[in-house]
Amino acid sequence: MKIGLHQGYWQKQPTDRFIELAQKAEALGFNSVFTAEAYGSDCFTPLAAIAATTSKIQLCTGVMQISARTPVCAAMSALTLDHISNGRLALGVGVSGPQVVEGWYGEQFKRPLQRTREWLDIFRQVIAREGGVELAGKQYQLPYQGPDSLGLGKPLKSITHPLRKKIPLYLGAEGPKNIALAAEQFDGWLPIFVSPYRMGIFEESLQEKKEDFEITAMVTLSINDNIKEALYPGKMTMALYLGGMGAKDDNFHKNLIGRMGFADAAQEIQDLYLAGKHAEAIDAVPDALVDEIALVGPKERIRERLQDWKKSPITQLLIGHSDDYDSTVSNMEFLAEQTL
Repeated sequence: MKIGLHQGYWQKQPTDRFIELAQKAEALGFNSVFTAEAYGSDCFTPLAAIAATTSKIQLCTGVMQISARTPVCAAMSALTLDHISNGRLALGVGVSGPQVVEGWYGEQFKRPLQRTREWLDIFRQVIAREGGVELAGKQYQLPYQGPDSLGLGKPLKSITHPLRKKIPLYLGAEGPKNIALAAEQFDGWLPIFVSPYRMGIFEESLQEKKEDFEITAMVTLSINDNIKEALYPGKMTMALYLGGMGAKDDNFHKNLIGRMGFADAAQEIQDLYLAGKHAEAIDAVPDALVDEIALVGPKERIRERLQDWKKSPITQLLIGHSDDYDSTVSNMEFLAEQTL
């Protein structure tokens, strides 16, 4: 099983020594380093800094929000970074959710599957560079053909020749149709919450996946002899995502946890969180749920649980960084010892 480091998106301040963390991951033999974005830091700039100071590790976005850039803008950034990194880029993308898309980017959140398919078509045309980019889509039109068009646009081809005809694309997806789209048209899938013991719920959606299809799972690694304490960071994250990361009546994370068999608990957590009872919401997160999607407890216990992840269809395991640089390095060293 391959392993990677997920640096996420910056919080109030930049991630402490994020370049050094990537260099350490490369030295330990990690396959990849991921960066993300929400509504603060962007995903490409940290990767560019990391690209300039590393030589082997794969550079991945997880995820780049589709609404943050036009498809052509995303392709321009991707082909540029792919050159800078000598072909080490893999682009993970996702539609985000209505709160961010409409509240932050000022765009309509409509027909996300259609939007993703059209985005993918344009992106691949740019990178392939086989002709002028054209699409008469429902959400994207190149050249623009709206009623206020000057009629002067023409299909253009990138001035810069991409380093490769194809840059690997991963889709961050939670719903059955989105996961199916990942399997059909992308090179990999980035699940946000996944259990090696419940992969069967995704089996139908993944029917069309190719043999080399990547499934890259994010896990919380918390080494602590006190399992209750080890579970707490994961419970905090789950309460935040079920309660605060999505609209009350349209929360993709809550829907996923429901499909995993924890629907009643997910509803209770959301109700408590939205009522301002954050501590109670965290307490309501089932220990069993967090335990399944994380690696927590004493080192011996984590070693045993790692075997279940290795037996699953998941091809790459990502651990996140903690607020403390030394703790992150310690976790990275432990995971490398167990898997490489």
